[in-house]
Amino acid sequence: MKDALLATLIDEHAAVEAFASLLAFEEKALTTANGIGALPQIVEEKTTLTQRMAGLEKARDAQLAGLGLPGGRQGIEMACDGDARLAGQWALLKGSTERARRQNLTIGMMIRTRMEHNRRALAILRGETGNGASMLYGPDGRLPAFGL
Repeated sequence: MKDALLATLIDEHAAVEAFASLLAFEEKALTTANGIGALPQIVEEKTTLTQRMAGLEKARDAQLAGLGLPGGRQGIEMACDGDARLAGQWALLKGSTERARRQNLTIGMMIRTRMEHNRRALAILRGETGNGASMLYGPDGRLPAFGL
């Protein structure tokens, strides 16, 4: 049963590494002028990998239950006790997961920054001054303040 658990950990590690690679592509797409077009495909692939990782986690929990251990981090760490192969693979998986988590946080900050920049640019284009007055042309091409 521990061999199956080891195989699941190996598969989880590969899936997290693939996810981290997609995050690197996503970061590059967000920082290049014409990279935005790649985002839909990246998001689709990330969704597929996320589903795969969730399935592998469920499989790992089921294998831990088969060994009489609790699911999650506590169970896998108990399974790793005295098993160098499992412990080594678990350490690799934790390292990859932490790196992907940090990448994902960075991308989230990039997206929030970009959205705020876009919000401010739209406000300027709409002539929103913060005091309720409009300074620029309206959507119909007229100056709203002057009825022109």
